[in-house]
Amino acid sequence: MAAIGKIRSWGPVLVSAIALALFAFIAEELFRSCESTRNDQRQQIGQVMGEKINVQDFQKLVDEYTEVIKMQQGTEQLNEDQMNQVKDMVWNSLIQNKLIESEAKKLGLTVTDAELQNILKEGTNPMLMQTPFVNQQTGRFDVNALQRFLADYKKNANPQMGKQYETLYRYWNFIEKQLRQQTLAQKYQALLANCLLSNPVEAKLAFDAENEESQIQLAAFPYSSIEDGKIEVSESELKAKYDEMKERFNQPIETRDVKYVDIQVDASPADRAALQKDFATFAKQLAEEEDPSNVVRRATSLVSYLGIPVAKEAFPRDIAQRLDSMAVGSVYGPMENKPDNTLNLIKLVAKQQLPDSVQYRQISVGGTDVADAHKRADSIFNALKAGGDFEAIAKKYGQDGAKNWMVTSQYQNVPSMDSDTKNYITSLNTMAVNELKNIELPQGNIIVQVLDKRNFINKYTAAVVKKTIDFSKETYSTAYNKFSSFVSANQTEDDIVKNAQKNGYQVKDLRDISTAQHNLAGIHGTRDALKWAFEAKEGQVSPMYECGDNNRLLVAMVDKIHPIGYRTLKDEQVSEYVKSEVIKDKKAAQLVEKAKGVTSIDAAKAKGANVSDVNQVTFSAPVFVPATGASEPALSGAVATTAKGKFSAEPVKGNAGVYLFQVVDKTKRPTKFDAKAQEQTLRQKAMQYASGFTNELYQKANIVDNRYLFF
Repeated sequence: MAAIGKIRSWGPVLVSAIALALFAFIAEELFRSCESTRNDQRQQIGQVMGEKINVQDFQKLVDEYTEVIKMQQGTEQLNEDQMNQVKDMVWNSLIQNKLIESEAKKLGLTVTDAELQNILKEGTNPMLMQTPFVNQQTGRFDVNALQRFLADYKKNANPQMGKQYETLYRYWNFIEKQLRQQTLAQKYQALLANCLLSNPVEAKLAFDAENEESQIQLAAFPYSSIEDGKIEVSESELKAKYDEMKERFNQPIETRDVKYVDIQVDASPADRAALQKDFATFAKQLAEEEDPSNVVRRATSLVSYLGIPVAKEAFPRDIAQRLDSMAVGSVYGPMENKPDNTLNLIKLVAKQQLPDSVQYRQISVGGTDVADAHKRADSIFNALKAGGDFEAIAKKYGQDGAKNWMVTSQYQNVPSMDSDTKNYITSLNTMAVNELKNIELPQGNIIVQVLDKRNFINKYTAAVVKKTIDFSKETYSTAYNKFSSFVSANQTEDDIVKNAQKNGYQVKDLRDISTAQHNLAGIHGTRDALKWAFEAKEGQVSPMYECGDNNRLLVAMVDKIHPIGYRTLKDEQVSEYVKSEVIKDKKAAQLVEKAKGVTSIDAAKAKGANVSDVNQVTFSAPVFVPATGASEPALSGAVATTAKGKFSAEPVKGNAGVYLFQVVDKTKRPTKFDAKAQEQTLRQKAMQYASGFTNELYQKANIVDNRYLFF
């Protein structure tokens, strides 16, 4: 009993201990759950209709699209601006496809394999014309060429072309996916468009609206004839106008107003003098040395020297425009080019008339060693010179001897070129048509025959020394220390705004920036500053950022935060806009009152109207009024309903003034009415109207864009 009593006395302590243990267990699970949620959020690049978009999935789409762009443009790398464009295209495409797929699923719309095959057989879709499966003779997409490629890919028939086949296969998968998405969107859009019907009566009215022209005498009373300062605006009038226009100020995403100060570090006079001294040395070396490639390499020029003739387009524009005025062997420069901030030297080594396109065929010859390869090549070359069949001999060596075209654009922009490649290209460019040549290479031989040459153009062999006029470390350090001191001494937005000018800096404004942007103020390398701007509070000042192309410094301040929803009259931009509309309305009321009772152009002129003749006024297009510098749809409508010889029944309130008019004449354009053609035009317009459906879907999709956190 004593033991039981003792246990009872410890009861509250035991209960507390058990409760603490349970709480610790629950708290641990809650912590794990919260941490898991946070990790999940860290991987979300955004949301569409509640569906989370993972950053890795988005990156895969970006990589896929990037490879396609590289293949289409024939480039190895995309710069920062190009990559930002790719990310925007992928994001917009992703959203649109998800919106369409959601709506199509509700309606049971799909794109079948049979439909896709029909698209391929027709071969008219513009997307297909961007593929390598276009018949060069007909200029049309060749579905048979695609099918042959897919069959070869599945069989892995050409191991040597494995990498190229894989790249091309991924490219085709991308095109096929795009075709399906495009077709689904077109079907949905067509369904909407067909809900908007046209008929012969509507077609006739539309035709008349387009082709009935009025010539009028116009009396304009511009709003600008009344000074804004003479118009009094009350708070109640602003409130009433705001309520009338409120939907215009509905903001679906958060935006922010940012003030910032930035500087660009440029080369100092001392930096320029040092560069000019270097260029004097380069100029002397180019003039004296027989091989300019060493000079270009030592100078670390931005333009490589290939040592073969290339088209003018292969050179930067500032260099290309100088080539025709130079004599062969001469050196021009140094010259400064401000658009790309460079100093330049040019030596024109040669200028020749050469074909832009060369058709050729070849046989590659190998052997047990180089000597054996040369021996075989000599035998093949002699057989061909004696009249042997090129294709038949090529097939003996496992090759097809097919005809190929070499064009200048295929090689003129490569960063470097070895001597064997130079010899090969030079041979093709300079050989006569039907000439055979046995080209010796370290690993074997290539026997080539030129079959055709087309489009002879001027080609240039030119050595270019192009270097950025850059600042020195000392120059950057001086600018950095000065700006850093300014930022350290001014820790608040008010201090920065007040003291910037006296320190030689300028405060600039950015309004309504959003998370869809890739940088601040179009300055490269400001993603961290953008991330900061959407995490900071109003009035907060950022750290100093080194940005741009390693040549800029920036500090930013969050001035205003505009949350999702309706922007209020307290918002400066909204207030200014609403006030301008109230002022316009009050001016219009005064001018309408002034124009009342006027029944002729002369009477209007007597009241101070600006009178002019306006021709070709139609109902289908807003008339442009030179006197007020504005397009006036209301005036077009009023003129269309007024008979020839009549004066306007009442003053017309427009965008930039109040108008009275006299219809001098009405004429019909000499165009024959075609009801079917007009109905088709109206249907096409309906399709255009229907294309705006994505805006409605977008507004309802609750889209969250967090790309700025990752890219």
